[in-house]
Amino acid sequence: MSAGTQGGEAAGEGVPVHRRRPRYPGRNPRRFEHKYKEHRAAEFPEEARHIESRGKTVAGTHRPIMVREVLGVLGPRPGETGVDATLGHGGHALEMLAALTAGGAPGRLLGLDVDPVERPRAEARIRAAGYTEGQFVSVASNHAGLSGAMERLGWEGADVVLADLGVSSMQIDDPARGFSVKFDGPLDLRMNPARGVSAADWLAGASERRIEEALRAGADEARAGELARALAGARAGRAFRRTLELAGWLREWAGPHAGRDAVESLVRRVFQALRIVVNDEYSSLGTFLRLLPTVLRPGGRVAVLTFHSGEDRRVKHAFREGVTSGVYAEAPEEVIRPSAEERRANPRSAPAKLRWARRA
Repeated sequence: MSAGTQGGEAAGEGVPVHRRRPRYPGRNPRRFEHKYKEHRAAEFPEEARHIESRGKTVAGTHRPIMVREVLGVLGPRPGETGVDATLGHGGHALEMLAALTAGGAPGRLLGLDVDPVERPRAEARIRAAGYTEGQFVSVASNHAGLSGAMERLGWEGADVVLADLGVSSMQIDDPARGFSVKFDGPLDLRMNPARGVSAADWLAGASERRIEEALRAGADEARAGELARALAGARAGRAFRRTLELAGWLREWAGPHAGRDAVESLVRRVFQALRIVVNDEYSSLGTFLRLLPTVLRPGGRVAVLTFHSGEDRRVKHAFREGVTSGVYAEAPEEVIRPSAEERRANPRSAPAKLRWARRA
């Protein structure tokens, strides 16, 4: 066989030859595209177990956070109607469906997600688990569209509603989505890449004041004014189009004396602030919280997982006002946090806060 055919070209007229699989570069490859063993965890279970044993998330997957606690406050019962308003990987949805349909009960679940890449994958996982269209329906929408989605389906209220406001590991880990501060990719950060403007375009056109507002609201950045001025000045001579380009600039701006943890925290918070503004997340959350009581049936339960103070404040205030006005029968002030065991096993769960309420 010639050297050409060894490379995978045809060994004759249109006759394919065996192409060798790329060599897995080391036990823990750094580049996302080299992690094919993680993306095919069923074929390489030992590799997946090793990664999870180190407190890491297998590439292309997502660990649902605080599953036991979420199910505990929602208490989904057989035959009830449920909503997963942020479908993601489908982990919470599968657990809710198991409870809603236990013993053959006619329970059903609506799953919402605006991500055109991950929503079909989550639906495929749920179908593979044996759930029919009568038991599970997936709709392309974010949580702000819950009321409209239920109206179009003809569903008259929900008994349990979950909103997990975190970004999924699939989005964070895939450099092509532009969420990562570790891998190079386009500075995008949109949940739905077909809608709105990318973080790169927003940053290029936003005023200094708008940048400062975004940093205060989405990152709780104490030096928001100073950083906004620096960003506005820096973009005059360069365009931030790539994730590592912006992350590298932020590390330089922070300076060598800031400390590694503080610098990396700054980078993550700035990316978070950009993600929030390009996806209009606070507006969507406000709409969801405002319409939620119209969706919940009497006695219905809602659980919301938040991952930063801006989200948590909005949920806390909405639930508190609901109790005061009599819309909610109860909504504890104290948040529920991940257990120490879960934080060790899944470090990405650490900032999570769970709040819940029960409709009057």
